[in-house]
Amino acid sequence: MIPHHTLTGPDDAPVLVLANALGTTTELWRDLALPFRLLRFDHRGHGSTAPASGPCTIESLAADVVDLLDHLELRQAYYCGVSLGGMIGMWLAAHTDRISRLALACTTAWHQDKSDWDERIEILRSFGMAPVADTIVARWFTPSFSPAVVAHFRSELLKVDVPSYIACAEAIRDTDLRPALEKIDVPTVVIAAAQDHTTPPECARQIADELPDSELYIVGDAAHLAVVEAPRTISVILDDHFGND
Repeated sequence: MIPHHTLTGPDDAPVLVLANALGTTTELWRDLALPFRLLRFDHRGHGSTAPASGPCTIESLAADVVDLLDHLELRQAYYCGVSLGGMIGMWLAAHTDRISRLALACTTAWHQDKSDWDERIEILRSFGMAPVADTIVARWFTPSFSPAVVAHFRSELLKVDVPSYIACAEAIRDTDLRPALEKIDVPTVVIAAAQDHTTPPECARQIADELPDSELYIVGDAAHLAVVEAPRTISVILDDHFGND
């Protein structure tokens, strides 16, 4: 599948793929300031991408990125992923040669406790997105963050195709990328947020400790969607990492 995408920025700049968190769209990156050619895309059933036709795995979602790179005739690219996007990035960097530099933000290699995912998926199957939307969004942002921005991301979440969300959630729940980490040999920056209770800093440390060429940053005043809450800080980290190729 070739997902809906946009490619913007200087024609002669390196391409940086930006991969969203579950339940978000390319709006996730709207406040970042980066001097690259930015390739943004929506996961299956998110934004303007067609719904999932069945179950998903991290491998099949990664295949969407490979299809997109092939479609645009891009042999390699930089890659930054948040949460689900980060898990896809780990798989790509471990199993393909399409990623030359990697950034992983607010993500994890696996979820030891799957009960929260099981509960969320059951509610989604029975009642749709509305009953879980507030809980999900509350994990995305710190309590003092802009109510208007929070409301915007909540409205975008409610537009996501529910079966596609479930398929992606099951892919996250069922994935264990820990064995793949030792295969990642590209320069990697791992970013955590101090107030992220979904993928806390310990998850980032565990990833960084397994990578031979990595740096770890912890952003202070932000939760799971740190790229939205702390775009200036994240932009500086990404510019420094990808600009040093």
